[in-house]
Amino acid sequence: MSISFSVLLTFLALLACHSHEAAVLERSIFLKESIRLLGEILSTQVSCDKTNVTNVFAGNETDNDMEILCKASTVVFESLGCHKQLKGIYLNLLHIATKSSSGLKAPCPVAAGNNTTSLQEFLGGLHRTLQRVAKENL
Repeated sequence: MSISFSVLLTFLALLACHSHEAAVLERSIFLKESIRLLGEILSTQVSCDKTNVTNVFAGNETDNDMEILCKASTVVFESLGCHKQLKGIYLNLLHIATKSSSGLKAPCPVAAGNNTTSLQEFLGGLHRTLQRVAKENL
């Protein structure tokens, strides 16, 4: 009986490790795809690039990366009409932010304030943030 119990514990430990690795791999795939899509968007120019959006990256010393990405998903959602590829980025951000932290639920509230930037600058900030998060998760 004790041998089967130890085998069961070992199996459960291996299963837990494997599911963590799978989650990290899945997050990595979503990050890479979002970075690729943002690269495509940033290489094209459209008239709505100058639209003002909330800058969730400025002055955010208290929020962690997942909170920032969740707030960014809200801003991206509000800008879906500008670029066709933003829908993919929005869905990827939701997946990354909500699956990485059990406390985050979409949509994340974004305080509308005086801290705005152009959509083009916001997407550049999002691109840099995703690259940093991807590098930290290697």
